[in-house]
Amino acid sequence: MLEEIRIRNFAIIDQLELSFANGLNVITGETGAGKSIIIDAVELLLGGKTEGAMVRAGAEKATVEGVFALDDHTRAYLLPILEREELLDPDSNAIVTIGREVRSNGRSAARINGVTVAIDILQEVGAYLVDVHGQSEHLSLLKPAAHLDLLDRYANLIDTRAAVATLAARLREIRAEVKRLMDDEAVLKKRAERLRDDIEQIDAAALREGEDDELRAERTRLSNSEQLARLTSESFALLYGDDRASDAPSAVDALHQATALLQKLMMIDPARKDDHSALLEAVTTVEDVASSLRDYAETVEYNPDRLEEVEERLEAIRLLTKRFGATIAEVLKYADDARAELESLENSEERIAELQKQETALLRQIGELSDRISRTRKKAADKLSSGIIRELGDLRMASARFEVGMEQVEEPTGCFVGEKRLAFDDTGIDRVEFMMSANPGEPLRPLAKVASGGEAARIMLALKRVLTQADHTPTLIFDEIDQGIGGRVGSVVGEKLWGLTNGHQVLVVTHLAQLAGYADRHYRVVKRVASGRTLTEIVPLDAETERVEELAAMLGTPNDSGRQSARDLLAEAAGYKTARG
Repeated sequence: MLEEIRIRNFAIIDQLELSFANGLNVITGETGAGKSIIIDAVELLLGGKTEGAMVRAGAEKATVEGVFALDDHTRAYLLPILEREELLDPDSNAIVTIGREVRSNGRSAARINGVTVAIDILQEVGAYLVDVHGQSEHLSLLKPAAHLDLLDRYANLIDTRAAVATLAARLREIRAEVKRLMDDEAVLKKRAERLRDDIEQIDAAALREGEDDELRAERTRLSNSEQLARLTSESFALLYGDDRASDAPSAVDALHQATALLQKLMMIDPARKDDHSALLEAVTTVEDVASSLRDYAETVEYNPDRLEEVEERLEAIRLLTKRFGATIAEVLKYADDARAELESLENSEERIAELQKQETALLRQIGELSDRISRTRKKAADKLSSGIIRELGDLRMASARFEVGMEQVEEPTGCFVGEKRLAFDDTGIDRVEFMMSANPGEPLRPLAKVASGGEAARIMLALKRVLTQADHTPTLIFDEIDQGIGGRVGSVVGEKLWGLTNGHQVLVVTHLAQLAGYADRHYRVVKRVASGRTLTEIVPLDAETERVEELAAMLGTPNDSGRQSARDLLAEAAGYKTARG
């Protein structure tokens, strides 16, 4: 509920801090005193339009701040939004503070719990806190978009219709996939042909990972075969000798000679045993190297034909890696991916047929569930209409007719309901709008086109009375609800407004003393002039004598007779409240 509102430099309000109570809060005062400015300030908090004229003359900016206490139901809806937007108050999740600032140039800023937010976020949050009914765009119940939700809450269908939304979401996914598969069949066919060519080209190459590195090494050997043969031969000759006559011993011969000498030395001086052993190992190592060089020499050959084959193979690999990937591994992966995509394309007709089968099944499920929901809605709509007509009769609109219009539209691609195919959305197959005729002989028309002024407010009251169990908005504000009605009906309106306080905080701006008598908290708006400036103040009327004086003034008889009439009104209201517990 709205606990506090603080207003500064807004219209003709200089500075104002006001606390509201649970129950029925009534604001009264002389015409032109500025009663509706409070409502304007609340609407500003809810994300209403701003303009520089809202700023008090001579001030740079106007500010409005509201403190809202959250009940369990409102908290359940708002906390996910506040958490999503990182707006949670670290100290408490039971309070939300909303602020709005308007500068004289028309620019504005909005804050929730001290954090600057966009207007759409402010409006999203405000919609769960306050519903304003009066001469403004916040006549939410006049908007057809709200009618279906209200009816479904009244009929306890919100959870049931969520199942329709789930099925509809799956249907959209299936239809999107079918569209993707069927779009531009020629392009898909061309793509499949290209994939086949790529796969055939890669498969024909019979690539092997690491093959290119091996081929490059072989190319290096083949390109340098003569030099390799010469270097190998000369190295072998130095190590092991060759067939040419030479006085110089080979490395192996020299090592053998040195080994024999060291053996004799070791016999004289055993301390040289390690040197002898090391030299024996060196002889073995050199002989192994010589043997390896001899074997390698047999593999070295000048083979221009093989060199040409290697060059051709490397060029083929280069062309494939240029087209399909930087490495052989990437080329092979491309081929695997291409095969998977080709299989998908080749099976697209089968896939489309399967998806269309699923689509038909979902359309039947949606139709069956939506039809059940529609039947429940129809029963609830009849009950709702009867209740609202009774309420309107109490409010001196006995000739008014009210009906919940429900329409279904045939659609070739819609869900199956019996022999028909009907358009649907996440809520089902029904298009709902509240219809009304205010006067005898007039046809039923959309509510927004029938109601105006105080009549609209009374219709809203009737709707709120019947829908009170379905509507969980914590604070309801009624402005100009008494326009065009007399004191006798004013008492009835007061009873009904007070009845709404079982589950809601209600704020009312009124001229009727009969209505004001039912207030749980009464505020009087006073306009005065100070230092040549007009100021608006709001005074809580806490004492009964203060209320009696105000009600007498509203009755137009600020005398003893009027005061007695005021006391009678208060007594009548108190008796009604006591009787209703």
